[in-house]
This record gives sequence, C-alpha cells and structure tokens, in this order.
Amino acid sequence: MRPEDYPPQEPFSEIGKAYHQKIMPAAETVTAVEWQYGADPYQSVALYPAPRPRGDVLLLIHGGGWTNGYKEWMAFCAPAATARGITVASLGYRLAPGHVWPAGFEDVADGVASVHARVAEFGGDPGRIFVSGHSAGGHLAAMLALRTDWQAPRGLPGDVLRGALPISGTYLFGPESGLSMRPRFLGDPALANEERASPMSHLRGDAPPLLVAWGARDFPHLQRQGAEFAAALADRGVEVRTEVMADADHLGASYASAEPDGPWIAAADAFIRVN
Repeated sequence: MRPEDYPPQEPFSEIGKAYHQKIMPAAETVTAVEWQYGADPYQSVALYPAPRPRGDVLLLIHGGGWTNGYKEWMAFCAPAATARGITVASLGYRLAPGHVWPAGFEDVADGVASVHARVAEFGGDPGRIFVSGHSAGGHLAAMLALRTDWQAPRGLPGDVLRGALPISGTYLFGPESGLSMRPRFLGDPALANEERASPMSHLRGDAPPLLVAWGARDFPHLQRQGAEFAAALADRGVEVRTEVMADADHLGASYASAEPDGPWIAAADAFIRVN
C-alpha cells in the first residue's frame, strides 16, 4: 500500500516529516506480501520474506507518536534481518486521536495472531516469533511481551512471543514519565489510562527475554526510561540486555537498526538465536 491508500492521519511534525521523507523510498524497493487482518486499512500486515529463511520471525511496529505512521515505514529495516534468514513482518495499527487506548494495542495483538497463522507459508516458524518496534512501536512491543491477557482470546499460546526488542520506547506514562505532554492516544484524561498503558505497570518475572535499546543521544526521558525499565526487569529475574547505539538521536536509533552490519542487528541476531 501507499500513504495515499490510507485514511488521512494527523499532519506530521517536523521530525515526523523528516523521518517519512528519508525512509519511505525504501518501501518501493523491498518486496512485500500484504494482507488485512481487520476491516480498517491500517489493520494490515506487510511481510518481507527471507531469501533463505531459517525459521526465526521478527515483527516490527512503527513509531510516530501513536498518531502517525504506516506499516511501510518499516520496509527499510527489513533487508538487514532478511539477509540473515529472519522473516520480517511489519504490523499496521489504527492511530490516535481517532482510535485511542487500547485500540492500537488490540490491533497489534491481532496482527501477531494473523502472522502466527500464516508465517509458515513463507518459511517462518510460528513458534519462533519475536517483536520489535521503534518509539511508539517500542512501547507496543513491550506491552505485547509483558501482558498475558491477549493471547488466549486469539487462540495463541501464552509463550507465542519468544522475546521482545523495543527501541527508544516509552515505558511509563504519567507525572514521573518526563514526557512534555500527555500523549493523545491515552484518550480522555478522565479515563486515567496512564497506568494501564505503561509497560512498567505490567512487569512480571516470567516475561520473555528482552533486548532494550535506545540512542546515546536519544531524548533524555527515553534514555532514563530505557535504563530504568531494563533494571526493573532484571530485578524481577527477567533475562534482559541493553544496547545503547552510539551517536544516535531518537530518529538515528531507528536508522541504526536498519544498518546491515551495524551493532543493533548483530545484537538482535545473537539475541534471537539464543532465545
């Protein structure tokens, strides 16, 4: 799909506009298999087959402040992983302010179920699914890894995710988060969704392993949140690793994850192989 095929979304911020312009050309050069998992155009999957699949599957969730973005944004990340034999799929989801919490989370959970049902057609092993994402996508990836209430209603095993690799995610909302404004995807303030939507509220000792990454020049509150999230997971006995991407700001952390010989894909590949 192309951006013009989707219902309109919020105007891009300057940072969003720069990101979109840099990465969208890749969507036209990377071969994808697309399908819908829901009626809304945003409820869709783009799967990028590996030339020589080894079975491992990496799901990617785009960022954009929960108000912007397309599953096609993740096309530029796919080749670094598919070249290593990892089958990649990008999950789209409905955006705020038209769709607020928990709509986006429910969508990516449905996306996981959809990929689980079909990935074997493309050489992927439905028992070897990992999830990653950048920024808002990192938040949603962490939520999928930590919550235990979405798998059974979709006919999925509780351990459907072998691990999570969030990048520059937000793990805490509310007064202590460091956010300069309340994200609109949280909906009406009277609903008080901050705690429910915070991965830090869903920590559990039996969570799957996580590789938590951020940029060395990322937004300060995200650097702090990443470190505190990893420490809190470790305190509960979860297997957790961190990867700080040198010289990367917030967008640079996403760009770095697409470098075929970069440190993030090397760390991600090693993490996936042992989990």
